[in-house]
Amino acid sequence: MIFDDLNLIEPILRALHEEGYTTPTPIQQQAIPQVLEGHDLLGVAQTGTGKTAAFTVPILQILHQTAQVERHAPGRIRCLVLTPTRELAIQIGESFKAYGRHLPKLRSTVIFGGVGQHPQVQVLKRGVEVLIATPGRLLDLMNQGFIDLRNIEVFVLDEADRMLDMGFIHDIKRILPKLPASRQTLFFSATMPGQIQELAATILRPNPVKVAVTPVSSTADTVTQGVYLVEKNDKPALLEHVLQNQEIRRVLVFTRTKHGADKVVKTLEKANIPAEAIHGNKSQNHRQRALSSFKAGTTRVLVATDIAARGIDVDELTHVINYEVPNEPETYVHRIGRTGRAGAFGTAFTFVEDEERAYLQDIQKLIRRQIDLIEDHPYTTRSVAPVPLHGGAPIKRPKGPAGRPPRPGREGGGGGQGGGRAPRQGQQSGAPRGGQERGASGGHRSSSAASSRPAGERTPGSSQGSNSGQRRFRGGNGGGRPQ
Repeated sequence: MIFDDLNLIEPILRALHEEGYTTPTPIQQQAIPQVLEGHDLLGVAQTGTGKTAAFTVPILQILHQTAQVERHAPGRIRCLVLTPTRELAIQIGESFKAYGRHLPKLRSTVIFGGVGQHPQVQVLKRGVEVLIATPGRLLDLMNQGFIDLRNIEVFVLDEADRMLDMGFIHDIKRILPKLPASRQTLFFSATMPGQIQELAATILRPNPVKVAVTPVSSTADTVTQGVYLVEKNDKPALLEHVLQNQEIRRVLVFTRTKHGADKVVKTLEKANIPAEAIHGNKSQNHRQRALSSFKAGTTRVLVATDIAARGIDVDELTHVINYEVPNEPETYVHRIGRTGRAGAFGTAFTFVEDEERAYLQDIQKLIRRQIDLIEDHPYTTRSVAPVPLHGGAPIKRPKGPAGRPPRPGREGGGGGQGGGRAPRQGQQSGAPRGGQERGASGGHRSSSAASSRPAGERTPGSSQGSNSGQRRFRGGNGGGRPQ
């Protein structure tokens, strides 16, 4: 199937072709026709599936076609896209402009907190048809009388699970009554925990079309995964060692905390490795400059917290490195989804110290696979035992972050950094007004498959199993795939 088969109008097809997109991704193939027919839609899709184009493209066509047959007062907001973070809002806005470049009468704008509202208000006063917003700033401007949602025809709630993580559900519930009941609603989430299912049931019309392009909590076959067992104090040296491999051209390194991200950058700078950090303590301008340098290839390593990196869409991102293992296994899926996108291949390495073995066990249970062990490096240690997917000695689990007991249903495991560790990025309760895009996460440009997308999929190879836990492959500093 190609985009020409999806009954799209010529101006949109022309824009897609100009962007280099000819073949829709699975979620685009499934969602675009349903949205064009006016159905409510529940989409379960991971980062990197082309989700953004799956709703921006049909929305542009709907708004263009209804404007031809109905009289709309110019400048009335007809589509609202609600998203948790400023960077994601910006990149969705870029998608609307890119795919709608030949539909000049459909104007769009993006509003978010953390910056002055005056320029945003001036654009709103001139009138827009599409508004992409974060919850706090939207409520602020609604309360000041600058935004009227009574004419909304299409409402998109994107990254619903992150909305929940970041404490925005109450804001969403304040916004929903301001929308007309006759609207079309598109609801997207990477995962579907119970609260998200309940929210979807309240805002979607009965019997929405459901689209799930991959099993929930799965990882892409295009990403080769590997584990390094390492003592905590050796992680900086191991990272330098791995980055000696020049095949790692562009790498996203994850830490749990903002302070940790800054420490990693200082370590790499001392080793003359170009690196920058993005997290919630960095200014908006700094984050934009850092991301631009990374996309341009000037900066080889981008070190980020989970919220700051959510949805970052960077071409040719060859590697993701989990410098610290996330304490929520679903976060691992989101992290490594930054590479191996839209048919490309990528590699994800995870550095595991002894106290993080429980988190690795949770991850392997969630993705239902054993992650291969990389032993061919100078910092291998016997003090950190491998973690088998099945069997093996129980791993003692202390209290989780912020003093919480283990999550229900997570058996075995152990480690973690105990109750004294700061909460994971995005897990704080509540959200500051205006700056609600706490930590600032990335956004998705469309991941529509370009014409160079391979026709088939290749499953990365793996070595034979080992009695002691992780399957082993010789990776050294990341140059090889599993043998």
